[in-house]
Amino acid sequence: MNIGHTYESTARLVHAITGEYPTAEGLHGAYRAAISNPALRPMTVDGGGIAIGYEDGDWANHCTEHGIFEHIFKGAGPTDGPTRAAWEAKVTEALDLIFTIAPGLRLMVDLLVTDLVILNSGADGGGSASQLPGVVVMSPGAEWDVLDYAMCLVHEGTHLNLFVADKVYGTFALSSRELDADQYHALSAVKIGQRRPLDKAFHAAAVTVPLMFMERRQGRTTLVDLYTSSLRDACADLEKQRDHFTPYGRLLLDELCDFGESIDFDEVARSISSPDYAGYLPVSV
Repeated sequence: MNIGHTYESTARLVHAITGEYPTAEGLHGAYRAAISNPALRPMTVDGGGIAIGYEDGDWANHCTEHGIFEHIFKGAGPTDGPTRAAWEAKVTEALDLIFTIAPGLRLMVDLLVTDLVILNSGADGGGSASQLPGVVVMSPGAEWDVLDYAMCLVHEGTHLNLFVADKVYGTFALSSRELDADQYHALSAVKIGQRRPLDKAFHAAAVTVPLMFMERRQGRTTLVDLYTSSLRDACADLEKQRDHFTPYGRLLLDELCDFGESIDFDEVARSISSPDYAGYLPVSV
């Protein structure tokens, strides 16, 4: 989530794909060019902003054909011009709100989210996948306000961030397929009481942090009240699987567990842009 570390990880990924060393100023375009490689995703990035599509767009067709985000696309119906215009307006407002809450989070979303598919499936949530860098799917709830849109974008942007870091440094000592085995499951901080594969449980716990932070900054406590206890339980369970994290993964796990204990939102605000978190030195054991 730290923007310095995000930039460094993304630059390393660009270098691994293209052999070039992008500057901070050129990283935005370099990342988009790098992930446009057909080996990484089936469609190139269109432009420098966030390209918005709908249920009848190319990304929706691709996901439907390949069974990606089935829980979101199932039940999605046709949308009209006014509905799409209203969604786009909310997304624009949401991006502005993210900047107001924490400019670093807006930088993360601007860098890593390249394509947004908005649907009316009733799933009331979002989705992102490691095999589709830059792509986010969103199904807004009927009662969503601008903060809900903003949190969805940051939520999925954080997943994309973790996917980039995992490609560059590696987070787990076992493959995602291996982590599906029951012995590698851990409690979810979001699906409270459920046990999920270690990588999914870790992702779910990690993304609660910016969501709780954003809501708190807007004077709300719903997610703070909901996730504080479940995050601590999830962290304790994740810690039992410590041997299955890489040294880099243990660094992330330690930071997550520290927050789970402290629920220190001032530290979250500092860590988003602090140079203390910008580099990577795997010293955790």
